[in-house]
Amino acid sequence: MEGGKKIWFPAKRYGWGWGPPVCWQGWLVLGLWTAMVAVGAIWLRENLSAYFLFMAIEIIALIAICWWKGETPKWRWGGK
Repeated sequence: MEGGKKIWFPAKRYGWGWGPPVCWQGWLVLGLWTAMVAVGAIWLRENLSAYFLFMAIEIIALIAICWWKGETPKWRWGGK
């Protein structure tokens, strides 16, 4: 827990960003995101520009959720 909030996505040990989920809510978000990417790839396979727009929105949404429900991102070099 960071600052009283339950962490779904812990920070990576090396580098910047988040690692794999640590609770079922995080795994649900990741699973739904993966399923939506797959469905979007099938539905939008004929329209490349719409697919790129769809993917940009999906990526921004996942980053926003990780930022909201994850540890504060910062560069880490192996320590806690």
